[in-house]
Amino acid sequence: MIKIQQIIDAIEALAPLHLQESYDNAGLIIGNPSQKVKQALITLDVTEEILDEAIATGCDMVLAHHPIIFSGLKQINGKNMVERCVLKAIKNDISIYASHTNLDSVLGGVNSKIADKIGLIDQQILRPNYSPIFKFTTFIPKTHINQVVEELSEKEFMKIGNYDSCCFTAEGMGQFRPMTGTNPHIGQVNQLEKVEEIRFECLLRSSELSAFIQTLKAVHPYDKVVYDLIETTQKEATSGFGMVGYLPKPIDTHEFLQQLSYTFDIPVIKHSNICHDKIQKVALCGGAGSNFLKDAMGHKADIYITGDIKYHDFFHAEEKIIIADIGHFESEQFTKEVFYEILTKKFPNFAARMSAISSNAVNYFIGRS
Repeated sequence: MIKIQQIIDAIEALAPLHLQESYDNAGLIIGNPSQKVKQALITLDVTEEILDEAIATGCDMVLAHHPIIFSGLKQINGKNMVERCVLKAIKNDISIYASHTNLDSVLGGVNSKIADKIGLIDQQILRPNYSPIFKFTTFIPKTHINQVVEELSEKEFMKIGNYDSCCFTAEGMGQFRPMTGTNPHIGQVNQLEKVEEIRFECLLRSSELSAFIQTLKAVHPYDKVVYDLIETTQKEATSGFGMVGYLPKPIDTHEFLQQLSYTFDIPVIKHSNICHDKIQKVALCGGAGSNFLKDAMGHKADIYITGDIKYHDFFHAEEKIIIADIGHFESEQFTKEVFYEILTKKFPNFAARMSAISSNAVNYFIGRS
């Protein structure tokens, strides 16, 4: 069996906790990181019904998008749903982990999955956070270059766009003299040594630096690893909220809304005035995304898809963009697939189960047509 910490590491490799918003409470909410886990139940929300499902299916961990606890609990006596869930989870030794706004704000996370479901191409982050790109240079003995590069590639460093293992190498001759008190991997103490070395260069994001250097030192044969780190003028949108992209070809607006209804299983779509006959450029944000309407308009999107749009927000479309409110749960329902893909890729033999229960608290009554 694997440990909870291994599952946490796999999820946070994509969605590190430092990306969560200040109001959020992502992370391990109930449980011990060193505890072993047999099965994980994947869900959007944690409810009493979801925990009952975990118990019935033998799952001792629940992975959720929305944290069950957002603020401090002063009492835990079962007087509300949150307290009852906490009591039930602890009583049945079920750990609960949530990846929320940190998973919302990364490529490959919640909004990327929504964009994929809609079929968008040329995807980019709607409101990006830009991070500097660094050029990293070090020197590795020619005899060890393949081993080091393979290890760094396996850790999924050195990615540029849809390319991995991106680096530059050049041969040269390095020299050094190990002084008294050293324990050189190559050469003798107090003797000048010349070694065929490879100059190795790659580009790194700021969020990768610490883990990259730690990995390099672990696999590099020298006891003292020398490197240069230079901040470039390049910046990359590695995180941020929402996505924007294109449909492969323009589609009639009503037909597009019909496809949304089928894809997201929505009986009703609230929308603003239809100001475009056809849709091709689409902006979206899963969950409550009214704050990103101006970003969608700035991208000159034909339609903005999100949830939890208030009445007065629909007026802000100003006949320039169509706003489509497909519901909070509905827009984020495929987040379960994000978790499932992470776990099955990292741990092929681990029992990850997607919940069969809809935790949507909103119901629809279809009245007269």
